[in-house]
Amino acid sequence: MLDSLSLLLSSGKKSPDLGEYDPLTQADSDESEDDLVLNLQKNGGVKNGKSTLEEVQDPDSEVEVEVTKQRLSESAPDGYPAEATGSLEQKAASSLMPYLRTAVFLLTMVISMILVLVCAFLIPCPPRDLHNTWNRNLGQEAGGVLFPLELSDVNGDGLPDILLSFTALMNASVLGVSRPSVTVMALSGVNGSTLWSSHIPEETRSVQCKGLTLTAPAEPVCLVTGTSKFLSLLQASSGKTIWTLNPAHLPSGTLAAPAVMLPDLDGDKVGDLVVLAIGETQPDLCFILVSGKTGNPLGGPVKYSINGEGKLIGPQAHITSRGAIYILFGFGNVQAVALRDLFAQARNRDSFPPVLQREEPEWEKRRSVNLSELIDIYSGGVEFLQMVTASDTNCSDLLITTKHNLTLLRGEDLEPRWNLELQDIHSQPAPGYFNADQTLDFMVQAQSNGNVKKILVVDGKSGLPVWSYDLPCHMQESDALSVMTLEKKSVFLFWADEMQPALQNLEPGPRNKHPGLHHLYLLHPTFPALLLDLTNVTDTVTASASGSCYPVEETVFPLTYDCIRTVVSSRHCSVSWMHQYQLP
Repeated sequence: MLDSLSLLLSSGKKSPDLGEYDPLTQADSDESEDDLVLNLQKNGGVKNGKSTLEEVQDPDSEVEVEVTKQRLSESAPDGYPAEATGSLEQKAASSLMPYLRTAVFLLTMVISMILVLVCAFLIPCPPRDLHNTWNRNLGQEAGGVLFPLELSDVNGDGLPDILLSFTALMNASVLGVSRPSVTVMALSGVNGSTLWSSHIPEETRSVQCKGLTLTAPAEPVCLVTGTSKFLSLLQASSGKTIWTLNPAHLPSGTLAAPAVMLPDLDGDKVGDLVVLAIGETQPDLCFILVSGKTGNPLGGPVKYSINGEGKLIGPQAHITSRGAIYILFGFGNVQAVALRDLFAQARNRDSFPPVLQREEPEWEKRRSVNLSELIDIYSGGVEFLQMVTASDTNCSDLLITTKHNLTLLRGEDLEPRWNLELQDIHSQPAPGYFNADQTLDFMVQAQSNGNVKKILVVDGKSGLPVWSYDLPCHMQESDALSVMTLEKKSVFLFWADEMQPALQNLEPGPRNKHPGLHHLYLLHPTFPALLLDLTNVTDTVTASASGSCYPVEETVFPLTYDCIRTVVSSRHCSVSWMHQYQLP
């Protein structure tokens, strides 16, 4: 029977609808193989290629199969099986990633550009110069020499401006008589335009704008000192007068020199001043303490009678290492008087403010020699007196220049550090840093043999020349200048006149007057073998000043100074503004 059954199953055609083995169709009982065959034969075996096993399946299983098929058909898209749906979703998600990355990149770039543009407009850049040079001719307005010159930023643009004064002649309306009119003017350092101008009653001796603390809220101010009795404080931004010293306080004297800044003496938290006035005869002079806040005298005048011949020296204020303050002055010599003595005599009292309660024993020892209030510092043909910052102490040293020597005195005890003998010194030495020892050095101009100008740089530590050059030219009576660099070095500038051809003196007949050229030279300590001829002018130079509008940068050779500014006033009342020099 088994053989016939297996032959029947093997010879029969397999139905395409015959599924895999279904555990639901398995019988629950452990019937024998014979019983199963008997049941198949009893029911007719296989009909139409379908087994009767499929007909006797559990109805519950058919229902579950139909529900599963219905769910899969609902979740799958039309024309796609359910298995393909998951793969399509993965492909769609992966295809969107490049677009998302591109969008994020572009969005980041747009935000960055917006931030850069916003910062560019919100953060102001420092104003740059519109021109490398400019010239302002005041010949029609000015009838005198443009002097003095002062460089100071008065309009707050970060660039130094020029303050000067000149004299013009104005006709009186009735008598037709010309009378002088003095004008103090501020010119823009960018293009030479007039920022403000102010008329004063007399010629100007000096215009001071740097280092003044003469207002309660610190604001830029300028102190103008006249040649007779005029002393006034002006607003640097507008030229308006803050106060003016009453000339009645100088009944029999005239102002001999610019005012000197002092600490606060009257307790109003504003620095004060001291002025030196000279009487009709030279030995008679007096000091007047002036309030920096109101311009009123702080007590009466303090008179002295001194002996001396020569150039007026000072006055200058000197502060010792102990904090004692002395006023240095003299005629051809240098003497000192303690500020506490001036204050006591001016106010007629022995009580002093805290700033005047100190003394310097080393200086007071020299007072006992002459048993007077004046202290002898140096005597004998003094031409210039300069305060020099010392690198080894908080007290400034004293550089004294005569016609034939240069002497540096220690500020603590007035003992000489060094002395250098030279021939025919014509101008004030220019301090600057030529070496790398952080000690101030000095450029000195002296006349050598005949028409040879000798330029020297003297080491501030040893007093020996470290650089010298003989320039065949006429002497130009103007001081040398120096400008600091970022590396604590200084570039030095000086003027020299061009010599006329020697053959011109041998030509018969009338001589043709050729305008001589005045050259401005620059010396840089990094390249001492180079002496640059920066510029030249044909008019006579009456005054010059120099400064840097931005920190002077040193890069690899060539060096660009951004920028060294030099302002020059000439005899014919023109002002030239030159800057942005580059070493070739």
